[in-house]
Amino acid sequence: AQRAELAVVVGGDGTLLNAGRSLAPAGVPLLGVNQGRVGFMADVHPDRVRETLAAVIGGDYQSELRMTLVARIQRARDDAPAPRERLAVNDVVIRSAATIRMLEFDTWIGSEFISSHRADGMIVASPTGSTAYALSGGGPLLQPTLQAMVLVPICPHTLSDRPIVVGADRKIRIVARSDERLHALVAIDGHDTETLKPGDTVEVFRSPHSLHLIHPPDYSYFGILRNKLRWGSGPDVPPQRA
Repeated sequence: AQRAELAVVVGGDGTLLNAGRSLAPAGVPLLGVNQGRVGFMADVHPDRVRETLAAVIGGDYQSELRMTLVARIQRARDDAPAPRERLAVNDVVIRSAATIRMLEFDTWIGSEFISSHRADGMIVASPTGSTAYALSGGGPLLQPTLQAMVLVPICPHTLSDRPIVVGADRKIRIVARSDERLHALVAIDGHDTETLKPGDTVEVFRSPHSLHLIHPPDYSYFGILRNKLRWGSGPDVPPQRA
C-alpha cells in the first residue's frame, strides 16, 4: 500500500468497503468498478472500464476525500484489556444478537447526555454510510464530503426517538444497559462483531484517515442517487445507467 498510486477495486460496495478499511490509512486512492447490485461507491460501469482507466491515467478524473470513523470498545470490568479501536467506512452498529428482543442503552455526545433508548439497536454512520443500513433505518442522506455523523435508532420503542445528525468534531458514546442474556453486539461495517456486556461502552469518532475515492470525469453524486433510488423515474422514464 505504501508504494501504490492507485487501487482498482472490482466488485460491489462491500468489496470497496473492505479495500477502503485496508488502504485508507496509507492514503491510497480507490477506483471502484461495479460488479455488485447497488453501486453507490463502486460507480464505474464494467462497460466503461477501458475509457475510464484511460481518462484517470491521463489525469482526467474527480477526486474525493470522505471521512471515516473509529470505533473504540471499552469494557466495564476492571481486568479488561486496553480498549480496541477499529476503522469503519460506513457505520458502527449496536444491535441485539437475539431474535426480536430489544436492547436498553444510553447515548452521549461528548460529555452531554442525550437519551436512554429501548430499541433493536443504534446505527452511527458516516456520510458514506448514510446510503447504507442507516438509509434503510429511516435516516437522512448526507452529502459525502460533509464532516458529520448520523445516529439512527433501529426500530425504537417510541415514535419520538428519531435520527440525529451531529458534527464530526464530537465523540459519540453508547453505553450498554441490557441484561447479559440479550447478548448485545457491535458490528463494524456489517462485519467484525464483538459481544457487549452491561456497562461496556462503544465510542465512535472521526478517524484521522480519509477514504480517497477516484471518480470518472462525468461523476455526479446526485446522478447516482437519481439512478439507484429511482428519483424522478416513472413508467415512461427509464433509469439512466451509472
